[in-house]
Amino acid sequence: MSPSRPLPAALPPGVDRAAFAVALAARLRRHGVPVGLTGIEDFVRALEASPPDSPSRLYWAARISLVRRRSEIDVFDEVFAAVFGGPRAGTDPRRRPAAAVAAGDDAFASLPVPSAEPEQDGGLPWVTLPPVVSGTEGPDGSATVPERLPSDLLGRAEVPFQELDAREMDLLGAWLRAAVAGWPTRRSRGLAADPAGGRVALRATVHRSRRTGWEPVHLVRERPVDKPRRVVMLCDVSQSMQAQAPAYFHLMRALALVAGAEVFAFATSLTRVTAVLAHKSASVAIEQATAKVTDRFGGTRIASSVRDLLSSHHGGAVRGAIVIVGSDGWDSDPPEALAAAMARLRRRAHRVVWMNPRAAAPGFEPRVGAMAAALPYCDRLLPADTFRALRRVIDEISLDRDRARRPSRRGPGERGPSSRG
Repeated sequence: MSPSRPLPAALPPGVDRAAFAVALAARLRRHGVPVGLTGIEDFVRALEASPPDSPSRLYWAARISLVRRRSEIDVFDEVFAAVFGGPRAGTDPRRRPAAAVAAGDDAFASLPVPSAEPEQDGGLPWVTLPPVVSGTEGPDGSATVPERLPSDLLGRAEVPFQELDAREMDLLGAWLRAAVAGWPTRRSRGLAADPAGGRVALRATVHRSRRTGWEPVHLVRERPVDKPRRVVMLCDVSQSMQAQAPAYFHLMRALALVAGAEVFAFATSLTRVTAVLAHKSASVAIEQATAKVTDRFGGTRIASSVRDLLSSHHGGAVRGAIVIVGSDGWDSDPPEALAAAMARLRRRAHRVVWMNPRAAAPGFEPRVGAMAAALPYCDRLLPADTFRALRRVIDEISLDRDRARRPSRRGPGERGPSSRG
């Protein structure tokens, strides 16, 4: 994509849509817009569903798919205009024009300098949308029933972890376990009989036709069987995460008990805590998990821990799984090592969600080298400083159920799962 070449009226039929989307996303990443693989997938699907026949339609398809925050629109407009040529082709006429991009192939606008005052909406920049603290509307605009908690915990869900006692931790941990009930599923290779519908099972239909003189009078139908998607969580228990570690252990216990997750804790090394967190008593489980991690509350080596997980015999559990990383991003390993490890993890996982307790602060930006290196390989970066924020993490992951229910693009005679992993 040469910046001096004008955009054609429509993309030629032979253009590789995936390569086109990846190239544009790479340009946006180099200039401050954190485009993840989910956005690239959405852009490819948009190009397939509605092939752009004008620069304006291509602009809106790319902006809706690749841009997640309002602060990124100016940078996106400058990159789009510089790549495809012309005076801001297809940009929103209702918005005020930004400064013109400097001349040259690699001269692009940089991210706007953050102001000293926090944003009014208190939202999280970069990847995620501002979290809704109050309101009665759901993601689709429909009315929802306000969430109810016991009276003694109603005001504690938004309290920082370090201000909660052991009893409140246990009660809020049970609240998290109830939230994991609606976990996303994936299509398996197994098949089950479905008399009400589904595709025709040829082998079973031919087998039954032996009773009717080899005439297929009765058609046997079957459907694929869905199973819960695997979950893997890695929790940082270093010195900087000492206040958040007990609450994160409650989330890991909820995932291990309800979703059958594999959970690990790491500081300078990786420790599997799935078995100890399965104890029926929450306080005993947290105590045993804390005692098992011998290097807790020390240094941090995120890149080495991710590599150890992928290289161990537990690395197969990551394939096609939802991987959750809970850390503030402070790492003693080089950022390049973490970027390489996260790229390898992203290729194997279905989704990567990063929880950062510092991300809830107004005006937060991932300026730490390790966090900035890992961010391009994460589908979501979510705040996780309170129990209600942890509940939002579960709700965000549960949205993947709608993707699993989308109709498959396979032909009538093909089998196998429709999703990766």
